Amino acid sequence: MLLSVEHLTVCYDKAMLLNDVSVEVDDKEMVSLVGPNGAGKSTLLRSITGLVAWEREITKRSTQGDILIEGSVSFKGERIDKMPAHEIVKMGLVLCPERRRPFREMNVYDNLLAGAYLIKDRATILRAFEEVYTLFPRLKERKNQVSGTLSGGEQQMLAIGRALMAQPELLCIDEPSTGLAPIARNEVFETIRRIHKTGRTVLLVEQEVSTVFKMASRNYVLSSGKIVGHGKGEDLLQDEVIRRSYLGL
Repeated sequence: MLLSVEHLTVCYDKAMLLNDVSVEVDDKEMVSLVGPNGAGKSTLLRSITGLVAWEREITKRSTQGDILIEGSVSFKGERIDKMPAHEIVKMGLVLCPERRRPFREMNVYDNLLAGAYLIKDRATILRAFEEVYTLFPRLKERKNQVSGTLSGGEQQMLAIGRALMAQPELLCIDEPSTGLAPIARNEVFETIRRIHKTGRTVLLVEQEVSTVFKMASRNYVLSSGKIVGHGKGEDLLQDEVIRRSYLGL
């Protein structure tokens, strides 16, 4: 088992964002996590990748109120739920965030190079550039272009490319189709398929159920902070309760 999330509960003040969530991802697998807006999908990814500070007791004050996180996250057999985000990246678990978030004033090349900031070996960095430019020839064409002037689809390519520069063993991708035109969306999904075929493990968070169910070997359905369904896409689509209540189909 490459990634194991066990009984994860996340509360901000009196709001329970995740309630006893358990998720597993095997090596070389593509797993999807789907559900409506506000289901807790992004909170789950942020908790896995160290972007939410873990507190075992309600002791930490924030602008949202009190924070409480319980449960465990293990990656490659090692507990990572108390590790800082940069140490988790070093282990090979990398997040491609929602809404792309490029360094808008920097050009494409420098954005990609920033993704490799923890890699010290120049040869590895050059190989990473070669991989990204093979997957995204448009990024090579636009390597000197300021990232903020790219189209939405190109910025999503850049976000995925920047995450790949860290040479992840597990790539977590959060809502890659958000705000994209249909042609750009299809191009992004096809690239994610190609990334998986190269042997990388992928955890894909999405709302485009019909597309990701065809891509992923297993799927988790998250609603109101709980896992309400788990299995192959064709099996989940035959469950009328899940189709109507949680997938909006």
